[in-house]
Amino acid sequence: MGTVWHFVRLSLPLYGLVAAGFVVASVPGWRREWSTYAVRAVFAIALPTMLFQLMSHQASLPRANPRVLVAYFGSCLIVFFLGRAIARWCFKMDGVAQSVYALGGIFSNIVLTGLPIARVTLGDAAVPVVALLLVFNALTLWMLVSVSVEWSRHGAFNPRGLAKTAFNVLRNPIVLAIVAGTLFGHLGYVLPMPLDYGLGLIGAAAGPTALVVLGLELAEFPLRREWAATATLCAVKLLLQPLIVWALASLLGLSALELRAVVLVSSMAIGVNVYLMAARFETRQGTIASGIVLSNVLAALTTPLLLAALQAAR
Repeated sequence: MGTVWHFVRLSLPLYGLVAAGFVVASVPGWRREWSTYAVRAVFAIALPTMLFQLMSHQASLPRANPRVLVAYFGSCLIVFFLGRAIARWCFKMDGVAQSVYALGGIFSNIVLTGLPIARVTLGDAAVPVVALLLVFNALTLWMLVSVSVEWSRHGAFNPRGLAKTAFNVLRNPIVLAIVAGTLFGHLGYVLPMPLDYGLGLIGAAAGPTALVVLGLELAEFPLRREWAATATLCAVKLLLQPLIVWALASLLGLSALELRAVVLVSSMAIGVNVYLMAARFETRQGTIASGIVLSNVLAALTTPLLLAALQAAR
């Protein structure tokens, strides 16, 4: 119980920032465009700055293990097909809806919650592992669901559409910052001390700001009365995926830090990007919106419990 309380004590203030953002955005008179400006600032400035500065310090950070990708995305593939089966047999969804629903069971909010929480609970040493997952997350999972949807619709997939998806992901400021910072560090360059210090100040504010912005975003998603599908989706995302990641990571012999990092990332709430996919294909927007809100509330408890279980299993 002491270990559980330790991780609850570390993570609850972070989820408190999410709640604060939610409350602010719910105040009468708050304008949607203000939230939009805040989101853009975090994604275009604060988080890329933090990631570039951290990843440029390659000499002081452990190198990420490629087996992390196998453990994480291998579990995503397994859970995706399980999610499609649940959507089909339990909720009678069509192929497109199955694909979007299953994506909700594997697409973690790595940027807004995964990075800040990993840094606080596991330390800076976990950042390269999380960054490695972040670089491949959107590209891999969006391609997976795109192929699944196209196959459901036409029995084939569109290479041109996949290429466009890859291009949009690779020009993302978050991905560019990770790649640029990694190359900068690997080439042996060192940031001038005043610049490094300044970037560090911006980076220090990035995590808390990202969590507040997540709260602003969540206020835009109304809860709908699709409780069975929503609750099942949250159970898949917050419990089933982390447990499968844990099993695969253990089989692949990942280090204790890598194991904790991949399980923590997999235990994060459903990413807001899943709603964009639901809106794009015009299916299950209500279920996904409710799942995003509910999974963020529940993750405040389930993530500390998983971290405590990992600590006890050492």
